[in-house]
Amino acid sequence: MTIPTRRESRREQHKKGSSGAKVTLRNTLIAYAFMLPFLILLVVYHTWPVFFGTYLAFTEYNVITPPKWVGVDNFRELAQDEQFWSGLRNSLKYILVVPVIQGLSIAVAMLVNRPMKGIGFFRTAYYVPVVTSFAVVGLIWTWMYQQEGPVNFVLQALGLMDEPKSLLNNPVTALYAVMFVTLWKGIGYYMVLYLAGLQTIAPELEEAAVIDGATRLQVFWNITLPGLRPTILVCSLLSTISAIKVFEEIYVMTSGGPAGSTYTALFYTFSRAFVDFKFGQAAAAGLVIAIISIFFGLINFRITRGGKADA
Repeated sequence: MTIPTRRESRREQHKKGSSGAKVTLRNTLIAYAFMLPFLILLVVYHTWPVFFGTYLAFTEYNVITPPKWVGVDNFRELAQDEQFWSGLRNSLKYILVVPVIQGLSIAVAMLVNRPMKGIGFFRTAYYVPVVTSFAVVGLIWTWMYQQEGPVNFVLQALGLMDEPKSLLNNPVTALYAVMFVTLWKGIGYYMVLYLAGLQTIAPELEEAAVIDGATRLQVFWNITLPGLRPTILVCSLLSTISAIKVFEEIYVMTSGGPAGSTYTALFYTFSRAFVDFKFGQAAAAGLVIAIISIFFGLINFRITRGGKADA
């Protein structure tokens, strides 16, 4: 004989619901209490500078006197400033690094993803440039690019150069020389991200494709690459934004020279702010760079189909 369970009254159900709601509210408050220090830092060092910088873009400001509202005058000056357009062209040219660095990073990630002896050493070796200070990297490569440096020796040995010349002092080659350093330093960083992406792809899919007679190229194109699409979106976004706002490499290696051939948009912003003390015009240039970065970000989303993996 079964004993019927007592049916809860509405008052008891209400008490249970109230206690559950109190527990949920308490847990939520505790979670926000733990996040509060980070949220404060986020507002102080990220959110507030974004809004204040946007406001400064429409003002005349030199730190000494209070900001003076000038409307769109700063943007008019930018439109007539050939130095800004030259820097912007070089920044957009720098985007050529993005597809090269992504392709090489995927290739290296697939190479070090294989189980082989000493693979840990190779992974570390590829990542060492990432954790090396760019001040050190810039000085080393500046020496290597000199007229008597090893880069000239190798190019002459391969028959690619007739006589030694400093690549950083040549307006034709300076920007591409700096771009190569960015490429060399960044491969290890994106390799780690792609390596993580490769390990999320089920090996059974590739094994089944091989059993069905697919070649390695077909497996890569139809299984590996679609499976890496979320990682490709993240890496392409990061590298595109980094290319548009390139500054550290230029500052350390060329300071915008020779003859302005490596002068970029962000270097222009730095010069206007901390050399000429025209913070309003610098903020306007920074706002233009941010809009361009958003535009190329949308292009990346379109190309990678929003980062949705097929595998």
